[in-house]
Amino acid sequence: MLPVILMVIVAVMAIAVAAYVALSDSRRRTVVERAMDGGVAWGGGRSPVITLDARKKSVPLTVRLGRFVPQSWVDDSAVEHDLIQAGYDSPTAPLTYAVARVACLIACPMLGILSFPDTFNTMMLGGLGGALIGFVLPRGFIARQARKRQERLRRSLPDALDLMVVCVEAGVSLDAAILRVAKELAIAHPELAYEFTVVNRKTNAGVTREEALRGLWMRTGVEDIRALVSSMVQSEKWGTSISKVLRVASETLRRKRRQAAEKRAALAPLKMTIPLVLLILPTMFIVILGPVALQMVETFTK
Repeated sequence: MLPVILMVIVAVMAIAVAAYVALSDSRRRTVVERAMDGGVAWGGGRSPVITLDARKKSVPLTVRLGRFVPQSWVDDSAVEHDLIQAGYDSPTAPLTYAVARVACLIACPMLGILSFPDTFNTMMLGGLGGALIGFVLPRGFIARQARKRQERLRRSLPDALDLMVVCVEAGVSLDAAILRVAKELAIAHPELAYEFTVVNRKTNAGVTREEALRGLWMRTGVEDIRALVSSMVQSEKWGTSISKVLRVASETLRRKRRQAAEKRAALAPLKMTIPLVLLILPTMFIVILGPVALQMVETFTK
């Protein structure tokens, strides 16, 4: 029975790793292509309706599997918003995520049952534990991807603002500056470049600049971008210099990043206390006092 369980574990891990690699590579290619104006940007909102073609050869596998997924999972606006913040904003992203949730809810309980085949109670506990893991795993993955993407956007924002200040002070309009910065940062910071490209295409499509900038914050969920957007909107309303606003925002973001690094450095000794007490000190006591203790035992046993 043990070899079968090991084979199932290895198969599930291999499928999960392959799916993660394929999804990450696809998302990375999509972000770079869209940032380089190689594709059509999707500016958010509801996903288009996915139709199932009768010709199976022309229909993707995810769409075929979508027949077995509850439609409420695909149409969940909260899940779609989380996927957009995690960087998965393609029209098929909600359907792919729903299929992944169903796959986890099926595979994880089976793996839990096969891992504890001794008695019926242990099998039930293993199945319930696997179901809980299958329910939490996709949500945790999306939340982690969103946090990582927000951190990358937060790190790349000061560089983008510096370039935007140079463009604005050179006499370029704000919309043209956003587009120029998006093209310049397409390789170094593709995700922020793609978001700026979405803002530019929204304004070209007739959306007001205020709505496009607020949509930038809704798509990313970064608080620094929210503060920047509010400052830019207020500057446009009151007619103040946008270059000064951008310069102050860039300096503020760099100062906050430096303070965050200093805070993490100050917390390092505190975080080292637990491994020091649990791992390093017992080892030192064994090395230093071990020979003395052995010698004392040998002396008293004679």
